[in-house]
Amino acid sequence: MQRGRRNFKRKKSHLSGRGVRAATSYKFSGTLPPLPFFDGLRVDNLSSGQLSAPPVWKILNLLTMAAIGKRGAVTEAAGFNAEADVQKLREAMKGAGTNEGAITEVLAHRTIAQRQLIKEAYKQSVGKDLANDLSSELSGNFRSVVLGLLMLPPVYDAYELKFAMKGAGTEEACLIDILASRTNAEIQTINMVYKKEYGKTLEDAVCGDTSGMFQRVLVSLLTAGRDESDKVDEALAILDAKDIYEAGEARWGTDEVKFLTVLCVRNEKHLLRVFQEYQKISGRDIEESIKREMSGNLEDVFLAIVKCIKNKPAFFAERLYKSMKGLGTTDSVLIRIMVARAEIDMLDIKAQFLKMYGKTLCSFIKGDTSGDYRKILLVLCGGE
Repeated sequence: MQRGRRNFKRKKSHLSGRGVRAATSYKFSGTLPPLPFFDGLRVDNLSSGQLSAPPVWKILNLLTMAAIGKRGAVTEAAGFNAEADVQKLREAMKGAGTNEGAITEVLAHRTIAQRQLIKEAYKQSVGKDLANDLSSELSGNFRSVVLGLLMLPPVYDAYELKFAMKGAGTEEACLIDILASRTNAEIQTINMVYKKEYGKTLEDAVCGDTSGMFQRVLVSLLTAGRDESDKVDEALAILDAKDIYEAGEARWGTDEVKFLTVLCVRNEKHLLRVFQEYQKISGRDIEESIKREMSGNLEDVFLAIVKCIKNKPAFFAERLYKSMKGLGTTDSVLIRIMVARAEIDMLDIKAQFLKMYGKTLCSFIKGDTSGDYRKILLVLCGGE
């Protein structure tokens, strides 16, 4: 049975300073995996908007500046004009004090693709980097949200992973949240971004900060080798369920490798069938058995995989709930999910939150945050 330490709970977000400035001006050269918004094209600078050819909005395949998902709370701003937005941002940062409301009004109501054009227009008209200027003008959690919004998704994920492993201690929850929930193509892109930006492979970084079976599960996820077909092999599903049962509930001790082989490799529909068969064989839900058989980070990562397979928005709703319930707020988790999912599936996350906890996500945000930080999160949430 694997024993591991529980998640390191970091209260404050780390998204500030020189590290984020590097990430928001990230440079990459190569052929990207086939993501819907990259389409295998070669690029020289993903996040700053400074591209040789074609421009960033063509690479994002977002000529209409639409959101990258269909269930996001952030959608394409009508009548978008990058130059006009740049002028608003310059006015917000002019003179003594900063108009945080104006910054929220611009950046939180624009899609990722629109923000890239704003960054490009800002550099052209001002001759400076927008992220650098905002970083020097803002502070605290509000700054973390704003700077996160300026990054493209794989750049933001790579940045979060890097700082989850920086210094003493590791924020294992970040590693789990990202690697258990991203698609193969997304993980491949994160791997490429991480290597280019930080000079080492993400696998090497993970292996240097984790150990044991937990490390092996993360490495397996990093290979981005999950079957993503819709094929369900009935005979194999029954065998997989039997193998997991015999590796855990049916024996003294636990053979965690059997769990890894099935949970990290099989496709979503096949696993849902495996979970049904497991319930028949064991009389228990797979999540209950994982809790009985494992502990610490290994338990957490296997549960995250199962929950994402079953219902990804529900997984994120639970993570948001736990980040805000009780005394204090785990801002790093709250910010990471709100920024990363705002234009992908936030509407579904909100619906699951209400279904699971009987209260709206917005009401929790209002009760646990304040000031401009609260206001920008509420915009990303899409309101009540």
